[in-house]
Amino acid sequence: MQISSGGRWAWPYVAWLQAVVATTGSLYFSEVMHLPPCTLCWYQRLMMYPLVFVLLVSLLTQDTRLRAYSLPLSVTGLLIAAYHNLLYYGVIPEGLTQCAAGVSCTARQLEWLGFITIPLLSLTAFTVITLSLLLTKPRGTA
Repeated sequence: MQISSGGRWAWPYVAWLQAVVATTGSLYFSEVMHLPPCTLCWYQRLMMYPLVFVLLVSLLTQDTRLRAYSLPLSVTGLLIAAYHNLLYYGVIPEGLTQCAAGVSCTARQLEWLGFITIPLLSLTAFTVITLSLLLTKPRGTA
């Protein structure tokens, strides 16, 4: 790793740290605060939780294919999170979703400062991870 490469070596660590924080946060919301996840939250968790381990293993082994197997998870999670936010903020009508079973995907369970919501936190996390992976310079390139 070369620091002189404009700090591009740090981006995989940023992605991993964001995945750890997002995973820990989602577990805190459900297990400590007892906020049940909606259907879309479960789908986002399916994309986020493996990223913690995939990114960690790639960092420990210095695997050059980091982006090849991490980006599909993060981009899929990003798309689900974007859809969830559009639904949550009323851009997409709730009748066009399958969120009828269990907790509604538009339920206002948590809102900090009047605009920070669980779907927004997820969208932010997947955005940070995806951008970090895209900014990661593949090892062995100039």
